[in-house]
Amino acid sequence: MNAIAFSKPVSEQIEDRRQKGAETMQQRMDRLQDELIKVQIKYQRELEHLERENKELRKQLLLYRANKATSKKVKKSLIDMYSDVLDELSEYDSSYNTQDHLPRVVVVGDQSSGKTSVLEMIAQARIFPRGAGEMMTRAPVKVTLSEGPYHIAQFRDSAREFDLTKESDLAELRKEVEIRMKNSIRDGKTVSNDVISMSVKGPGLQRMVLVDLPGIISTVTSDMASDTREAIKQMTQHHMSNPNAIILCIQDGSVDAERSNVTDLVSQMDPQGKRTIFVLTKVDMAEENLTNPDRIKKILSGKLFPMKALGYFAVVTGRGKKDDSIQSIREYEEKFFHNSRLFKDGVIMSGQVMTRNLSLAVSECFWKMVRETVEQQADAFKATRFNLETEWKNNFPRLRELDRDELFEKARGEILDEIINLSQVSPKDWEELLMKKMWDKVSMHVFENIYLPAAQTGNTSTFNTTVDIKLKQWAEQQLPQKSVESGWEGLQTEFQHFMERAKNRPDHDGIFDNLKTAVVDEAMRRHSWEDKASEMLRVIQLNTLEDRSVNEKQHWDSAVKFLENSVKEKLQATEMILREMFGPGAKERWLYWKYQTEDQIKRSHVKNELEKFLLADYKHPPSLSYDEIMTVRKLMERNNIDVDSEYIRETWHPIYRRHFLKQSLARAYDCRKGYYLYHQGLESEVDCADVVLFWRIQQVLKVTANALRQQVMNREARRLDKEIKDVLEDYSQDAEKKLKLLTGRRVTLAEELKRVRQIQEKLEEFIQALNHEK
Repeated sequence: MNAIAFSKPVSEQIEDRRQKGAETMQQRMDRLQDELIKVQIKYQRELEHLERENKELRKQLLLYRANKATSKKVKKSLIDMYSDVLDELSEYDSSYNTQDHLPRVVVVGDQSSGKTSVLEMIAQARIFPRGAGEMMTRAPVKVTLSEGPYHIAQFRDSAREFDLTKESDLAELRKEVEIRMKNSIRDGKTVSNDVISMSVKGPGLQRMVLVDLPGIISTVTSDMASDTREAIKQMTQHHMSNPNAIILCIQDGSVDAERSNVTDLVSQMDPQGKRTIFVLTKVDMAEENLTNPDRIKKILSGKLFPMKALGYFAVVTGRGKKDDSIQSIREYEEKFFHNSRLFKDGVIMSGQVMTRNLSLAVSECFWKMVRETVEQQADAFKATRFNLETEWKNNFPRLRELDRDELFEKARGEILDEIINLSQVSPKDWEELLMKKMWDKVSMHVFENIYLPAAQTGNTSTFNTTVDIKLKQWAEQQLPQKSVESGWEGLQTEFQHFMERAKNRPDHDGIFDNLKTAVVDEAMRRHSWEDKASEMLRVIQLNTLEDRSVNEKQHWDSAVKFLENSVKEKLQATEMILREMFGPGAKERWLYWKYQTEDQIKRSHVKNELEKFLLADYKHPPSLSYDEIMTVRKLMERNNIDVDSEYIRETWHPIYRRHFLKQSLARAYDCRKGYYLYHQGLESEVDCADVVLFWRIQQVLKVTANALRQQVMNREARRLDKEIKDVLEDYSQDAEKKLKLLTGRRVTLAEELKRVRQIQEKLEEFIQALNHEK
């Protein structure tokens, strides 16, 4: 009875048993969860151990294959072949707009979201420059990852290999990336669209092509160009607009999701999420600041952001220390996820964490996309090639398809052939050309500074003395340099003459004209005559001018003719000056209804008075006296014409010049038969001292022309040949020069055809290798 009295009611006993059973069930669930985590950790460690062994075995295998193939031609790996195709496509620009739709992994994210760090973890090396909060990625960087026995990096346009196991090489690589980014920026911009292409090889790397883009910014700072934000946005949209590009969307897990800019852009470009992989970075910092674990769960299940994705991953890519090695970061990442509450509470699945799993998933998605799209792209380029070849056949049916480099080499040969033609010019032609060039340069000095001043002396003895003094001064000071200039111009004229004559040939190709002209002009600009030539010519010229005696009738006749032609030339030039000064004559005004200007009428009145002085005094001196000037002024005042003394002198100068030249020409005519009297030393009514002067000048011109001709044929033509070869070599390395000087649809079409064929061949080679790998 007492036991029954003190026992609990049946209902309470049932409740106690139920609570004990519930506690037992919860303990069992906790125990199973702990065991599951331990198993996962155990298998994860076992997997990592196997991966390390596999990595070492693959390294040994790759080394064995590399050593075995040393005697054979090294064959490119599949990913390298694919990267070459992408490089060709990045430089391809066609009016047919055959767009590059080949897959690559485009890495996008907000600035400082850990975007570049994710790429470095995948590449297993700290290959990019970094800064404290400032923009470091200023241009797209295409990174081709592939397996290899050694961990190395190499730029596409460089033969140098950076050893990524050495910190010194890593530092130099980061510096080179930074320099290339800065060099690609032009016109005051902050970012550039020029792609920097590099490859990274190493044991265990997943094969793929990634493009790292500048981070998307919210605000333009004072040290940026005003259009930086929009430029980055457009660049990002351009790379994501490729329908076959895989978008690796990087989101900073340590900041509020509402501050994200990149997710909206990604959802616009890939609304269905068929080619997007979402990556949440800095999960360790997110866990520290976490108030609601479900928020990360929503992010990684695609329920928080207005975007969809193929997969969602959570990674840790550093501890905020820029000097941390990749290995230390991987160990930290592994340790974090093993101990993370998010992982233990089931917020994150084991397959969604670690950059290793991310790398495998991205690589698998990349190659799946490549296999699905590469043949379609090859067909598009096949069609483009057909269209371009058809255009060529219709427009240039008889011409070979030569691109700019090939056209340049053809032009090089033609230019060098013309230099050889200089040796075919006869000595007589050279000397005639050089004499003409020299006389054109010195004739003004001869008349103005030697002949006219000497002729004003009034008698033969003083004339000869004045001539001797002035000829010596001329030969010592000006004539040698003027002669060298004439030789240089003669060489240039003759070479350009050959170039112009080549244009009249039936096989002349006008596409080279601009290039040839530019090369010749640049070579002539660089070319200079030998310094010692002037001194050598000075000695020859002084010795020649010492000879004052004409010993042969032939030389006398030649000098008379030279004097006549020179005076006639100057007289013709003077008549043109007078025609301009006084206007049309009476006959011209009467017959052709031409009129004089007011100034010409005034000058005509002055001329009429001045000519009276010459009629009154046939040997009038070259200058007007004060009385003569005043007389003219008074006569003009009577006719209500106001002129000053300077105006009268300006009018007098060409009038007297014509008077003097006519006198000189008349004496030259009279001296044609005066050689006998001159040779015998007999006195004559005709003074032929000016014939002797022009004989001396003619002789020095002949001797100088002969010396210059020898210099041209023996030395200067060869030096010019060297200058032209140097210019051609410089231009051959200058793509901008060739682009500027070789123009036209024929050139651009040949360039496009060559590029399309190269792309198509590389695509077909890649497809063949891809099918073989299957």
